[in-house]
Amino acid sequence: MNEAHKLASKFEAKVWFIHIAAPDPDFVGLKVGPQYIRDTRAEDLRKEHKMIQEYADKFTKEGIAADGLMVQGPTTDMIVNEAKKLNIDLIITGYQEHNFFYKVLYGSVTNHIIKASKIPIMVIPLDE
Repeated sequence: MNEAHKLASKFEAKVWFIHIAAPDPDFVGLKVGPQYIRDTRAEDLRKEHKMIQEYADKFTKEGIAADGLMVQGPTTDMIVNEAKKLNIDLIITGYQEHNFFYKVLYGSVTNHIIKASKIPIMVIPLDE
């Protein structure tokens, strides 16, 4: 967030806060389950969307053009697709080191974005 703020201020750029939420269970072939599961999922999505909007509002109040966007789907594909659609010039993503087993099972979203995107990417190490 700090790096995006610095760059946007310096270059009078617009910032898009894009959050990729996991797809709904029925999208990936799983049974949706009881109503309370759907209600909990809907509440989680509302909270995530509100958080993204709060980030955008904070930047806007500080004089930086910003919008928040939340979409559901496969993370890497959605980031690359939304960046193309929005004509984004630079993707800024955080990177956090994971252990060997996590990398084997899930890989790295950042590495997948780097491989899939033709848009320049700035990778910011995250505190542990």
